[in-house]
Amino acid sequence: MKKTALTAIVALLAFSNTFAQQEKGIIGHDNWLSSWTEFKPNKIDYGKPTQILSNNISQDTKLYKKEIYLLLGDVFVIDSTTLTIEPGTVIIGDFKTKGSLTISNGSKIVAEGTQTDPIIFTSSRSMKKPGDWGGLFILGDAPTNKFGVEAAIDYGLRPSSAKTLSYGGNNPDSNSGILKYVRIEFAGKRTKNFGYFNALTLAGVGEETQIKNIMVSYCEGNSFSVSGGKTILNKLVSYKSNGNDYRFNDGTQSWISNSLAVRSPYASGVEVSRSLYITDYDIKNDTDFSKEQTYVEAQNLTLLNLSDDLKNDIEIGLVNEAIYIGPDVTFSIDKSVISGFNPAVILDNKIYINEKNLSNLKFTSTYFNNCKGNIFRKEHTNNDDLENWYGNRAFDNVYSKGPDSETFINATHGSRPDFRLRINRIVASNNPINGEE
Repeated sequence: MKKTALTAIVALLAFSNTFAQQEKGIIGHDNWLSSWTEFKPNKIDYGKPTQILSNNISQDTKLYKKEIYLLLGDVFVIDSTTLTIEPGTVIIGDFKTKGSLTISNGSKIVAEGTQTDPIIFTSSRSMKKPGDWGGLFILGDAPTNKFGVEAAIDYGLRPSSAKTLSYGGNNPDSNSGILKYVRIEFAGKRTKNFGYFNALTLAGVGEETQIKNIMVSYCEGNSFSVSGGKTILNKLVSYKSNGNDYRFNDGTQSWISNSLAVRSPYASGVEVSRSLYITDYDIKNDTDFSKEQTYVEAQNLTLLNLSDDLKNDIEIGLVNEAIYIGPDVTFSIDKSVISGFNPAVILDNKIYINEKNLSNLKFTSTYFNNCKGNIFRKEHTNNDDLENWYGNRAFDNVYSKGPDSETFINATHGSRPDFRLRINRIVASNNPINGEE
């Protein structure tokens, strides 16, 4: 009896220790990317549309798996309407009209797929490419840091009423619906006057909105763009997008956890793009500093640059920083992995290095791997003060130079990669590595 109990305790301790060793970056006893994700979406024929969605949806509507829907032009869900999408449904964004879907302030989307039957938004083309169609906008009435109560998105959309594009309000707990087990592929069309669409825009979205298990792949613009609002984001994936993977702005209060960004130096646009781009405003004079400013708390993120020849790609300028942080932002990242960037983090040059600012920017228990430099200020080549600060043992950061094959369980598997850390591969070190050869 005693021997059995002792064996059970030892097994439990071993199990707990194994999980603790893997707790940095995305976590899970199983690979939660399995079943519902797709890393080669250009190889899939989803079929031809059988139904068309166009103009306004102004009464409660349900989309069914048995049909394939075509987003023709700019489609708007208005008048406090709920759009419900059955698991397994395919919605195709029209290439010619650059289809898009906007859930207006006060309306809802209930797109609740399952692990074995995700909901798909994709391109109408047989040869799919980034930017083939627009994207998905969800607008709510949670606060922003702009002057006044409401703001408006402006991507050249053409609604029947300008009110359809407004977002923001005084309800941080508002509910714009559910997005769960959803894939968004080949979005991010380019506009002449407004830049690129985002695959998923959350503007003024409130805390009761459920955002979980969303994969964006091969987007020409930003994968996820969060403007204002109060959001809890879990198990998100951005894969080989040309723009930023996650963009936070306009006073958003956001918590993001157990999420992944995989960048490729061969799939970037002309503009510099990052895994995380965190700012407080685009134009400072438009910002009301009596309101809450941008706050982002990240935990268990894996930010990975997949390169065939990292040293060469850095030398020829194909690799940028993983995280860019603007002034007046509060940001923390914990138990995360930042691997293969140049450097890991850049702080805007308007952020002065003092105790007040550094207390608002926290990097703890994070694994900096294979980066050419760790944390810098923009246009400053000497980062000794930042290395000394964040390299302190109190922050429990780890620095390494391991190749992807030894760092991740299987980062290069074509259809079912596993980006969790390999067990027993981390050797704790509190000595910052600048990545110089």
